[in-house]
Amino acid sequence: MAAEREVDFDVHIAPMRRRHLRGVVRIESQVYPRPWSHSLFVSELALRSSRSYVVAKVGREVVGYAGLMMSLTDGHVTTIAVDPAWHRHEIGTRLLLTLAHEAIDRGALAMTLEVRLSNRGAQEMYKRFGFTAVGVRKGYYGDTGEDALVMWSYEVSEPPYRRLLEGIERGIRGTTVVERLRGWS
Repeated sequence: MAAEREVDFDVHIAPMRRRHLRGVVRIESQVYPRPWSHSLFVSELALRSSRSYVVAKVGREVVGYAGLMMSLTDGHVTTIAVDPAWHRHEIGTRLLLTLAHEAIDRGALAMTLEVRLSNRGAQEMYKRFGFTAVGVRKGYYGDTGEDALVMWSYEVSEPPYRRLLEGIERGIRGTTVVERLRGWS
């Protein structure tokens, strides 16, 4: 199915709802050795004042998802995953753009995340978004004992960062439609 896709396609980014969890959990089990459970996602969705979870859909299919946790003026990317059949189609980029805008809308001055040391592809994407490595958390991933690279992007509310996001958006093929996120909490 993935090979039959046209170069340009529409991706819809929407607030994650319970009805999306079947697709989310399916992707979660494909990409993580110790996936989050359905009930963990339900509990995260209930924390709307400090969390924002989104899904990426092509047609009716959930092809990716991402989450953001706000802590004062820091936006923490809690999760981001893309269906392996949709890798290299800028789904992760679209999801991270959405989280960055949401973090800024919620008053973030900086954003942070952890990423597996072995996940070079994700690290490169995060670097495009201005994230830099600031440290390592030893044995962070309990499923494998792998270390996590801690990355931060600072001054995300400033005009240069907004211009960076605009440049990334201009480089995406196809159309991205983002449903209203703020105000749905």
